[in-house]
Amino acid sequence: MEETEALEGVIPHSVDFNLFKEPARKRRRSHRDWQFQAFPSAEQSALKEYEKLECRTRRVLSNTYQKLIQSVFLDDSIPSGLKYLINRLLALIEKPPLEPVYVGLLGITGAGKSSLINALIQQAMFLPVSGESVCTSCIVQVSSGCCEQYEAKIHLLSDQEWKAELKDLTKLLHRAEQSQEEEADTWDRDGAAAEAARKLQILYGHGAERRRYEDLLRVKPRGRIPNSRTITLKAEEAGELSVKLDPYIRTQRRDWNGELAETQIWPLIKYVEVILPKSALIPKGVVLVDIPGTGDFNSKRDDMWKKTIDKCSVIWVISDIERVSGGKAHEDLLSESIKAYQRGFCKDIALVVTKTDKLHLQEYLRERKMGNQAIQSQREAILQRNEIIKLQRNRILKEKLKRKLPADSKVLEASDLVYTVSAHEYWQQALLTEEESEIPKLREYIRKRLSDKKRRLVSKYVTEAFGLLLLTDTFNSDESLRTDQLNMGDLRRFVEEKMELLEKAIEQCFARMEHPLQTGVQVARTSYRHILRACLVRSRGNQGFHQTLKAVCLKNGVYASRTLARIDLNEALSQPIYDQIDPVFGGIFSRDGKATAPALMQHIDTFKHSLEERMAEIGIRSGWKHDGYKRSFLIQEMSAILGGLESHILRRKRKIYESVSSSIQNDLKPCYEEAAQITGKKACERMKDVIRRGVERQVAEGMFERAQERMWHQFRQLKHGITEKVKSSVTTMLTLAAPQGDGLYKELADVRSEQKEMEKLHRSLREVAENAQLRRGMQDFLLRMSPSKAGPHRTKL
Repeated sequence: MEETEALEGVIPHSVDFNLFKEPARKRRRSHRDWQFQAFPSAEQSALKEYEKLECRTRRVLSNTYQKLIQSVFLDDSIPSGLKYLINRLLALIEKPPLEPVYVGLLGITGAGKSSLINALIQQAMFLPVSGESVCTSCIVQVSSGCCEQYEAKIHLLSDQEWKAELKDLTKLLHRAEQSQEEEADTWDRDGAAAEAARKLQILYGHGAERRRYEDLLRVKPRGRIPNSRTITLKAEEAGELSVKLDPYIRTQRRDWNGELAETQIWPLIKYVEVILPKSALIPKGVVLVDIPGTGDFNSKRDDMWKKTIDKCSVIWVISDIERVSGGKAHEDLLSESIKAYQRGFCKDIALVVTKTDKLHLQEYLRERKMGNQAIQSQREAILQRNEIIKLQRNRILKEKLKRKLPADSKVLEASDLVYTVSAHEYWQQALLTEEESEIPKLREYIRKRLSDKKRRLVSKYVTEAFGLLLLTDTFNSDESLRTDQLNMGDLRRFVEEKMELLEKAIEQCFARMEHPLQTGVQVARTSYRHILRACLVRSRGNQGFHQTLKAVCLKNGVYASRTLARIDLNEALSQPIYDQIDPVFGGIFSRDGKATAPALMQHIDTFKHSLEERMAEIGIRSGWKHDGYKRSFLIQEMSAILGGLESHILRRKRKIYESVSSSIQNDLKPCYEEAAQITGKKACERMKDVIRRGVERQVAEGMFERAQERMWHQFRQLKHGITEKVKSSVTTMLTLAAPQGDGLYKELADVRSEQKEMEKLHRSLREVAENAQLRRGMQDFLLRMSPSKAGPHRTKL
């Protein structure tokens, strides 16, 4: 090896030695360079150090795993403890390096979501933007990859999923009997019937909206539909992929002669993934999600719409400057975002006001009653209006969040809850600078979210790996067989006592829901008639509402559309309950650590700390001569167990939160089904009557009380799941750490070198963190001292 290194400096590149040696080294360097090139130089250095730590940890784990597998390969039986160790090693080795940071852009059609994404990824007109055509038809996920090509994967509904929607669409469009009222009850061209007809025309041609379900089953849809139900597109350039992708993600596109293009299959599309080449602007690990409209008529797509919102850790509610001050759809989307904060993984909500360059100067000055005194230019007016909007909307949004979320929620402390952006000015810079367009500000926000997450995950990963390597010492140590320095009996009794206290603490934590739930049920009982009336009565009568109401009934009380406001009778009827429980519910599942009453995870943390303290006491009493590693293993493994428990709680949280509206939907399902079958004279009023009578009957029979009980049932299930998982995991952990006599392998592969390496990596975590902090401090100082505050030069593509 030394000879090779010496030769590298003198052998020319034409010699075969360098042909083998140099390319591999270049590939490794290139990979690290592009992976973090979206970050400032100081941040790049820190992230590279964390990346090296993670890679070296994976290598140590792989070496340990291979040695242990080889040592037991020919054995007939393997002790349960060793199986546990091997399986945990494998799980850590296969663990993804970083779960993506999903940034959801939620807004109605025309709000500017696609234009914003195009600016963020530095590709003008890449995703279709609003013009004469209605745009983005489905959820589009945009991320950067490691390849040189642009790629898109279009995922289609399965054959069965489409058949289910086709049946509902034809039911919606076909009225068995015609009456004078139905003649007058013309279809609203912006409503459910128009959207259903357009879907069938796109797939089966004009006249399809008048054909029966059975007839359409025999018709082959227009457009190529692969058996895999996935279409993959690739291109060398962004513009080339954009042209290929366009027919699939526009809801409506017309040819030059005004006719609908026939190549589209957008009604069959579930969602689209777009993978960009390595990017200097959006780092790998960030997924920008264009979430159109307020849901979808198709049950699978509508469920995916909600789940996609729930998995976003960041939600930007997008509204253009002309619609930011009102509109039901905008308020609905804001409410949906707050619900996602309650039930999902969302940690940050912000309002992004788009198209801020749109301003008529004279009108603005007249409205502000300023004449020409203070504002001298269009640019000054735009900047002033942006500041005013930020102040106003920040106050309004904060007040809305305060009503729904715990008072100590971190999102309420955010300095930036409102952004005012202009994608147009980002490209043109006629009125605003690049920085003033606030596109760079949003990019910086994304980068910070990812880098913070990367640090946390690597620190957790290295610590967890260190704990597992400590366990191998227990298996290989003769001392642990001959001594009982750690009093496991004492520790087991202590665990049992603390488990009882944990169970009581969880019960008390959940008991905080009792009063608001009860109050919510009382309010719901007194207000349901008023709520139902607001949902069923339209100011212009039944014109255009017949088919929309039928769509609501076909989907068990929910009508979702990409172009219209969402209608959800079940959520509307349950809203009084949610209004009461939201702040308390959020407090129970809070991870901010400053709650007035301890949150669920704080009780679990208290349990963990009490165990750690007990282990330390026993260690001090026993001297920890040979079992110092054992104590460290117990502490590290306890953190890993409870970390997995937190993920389990987050997954269950959504089911608990939605149990109220799901219970109401389940109780009202028979009346929805009955109403959906109604046709003929005065069909719309008869449907309303069926729904009213059904609601009255269910309320009298205890519909809201049942919803309350079903939520309590979900809480009880969560408590049981937590206690059982903790008991099982802690018992296994203590069994592994305890002396086990003849049942334990005395001789395994020698992994002492891996233990030393892992110990060194664990110690270096602190050093890497300190280096990162020092670099950030130096960078901040240089920025403050710099005479220019301009952002990095932007290369136009």
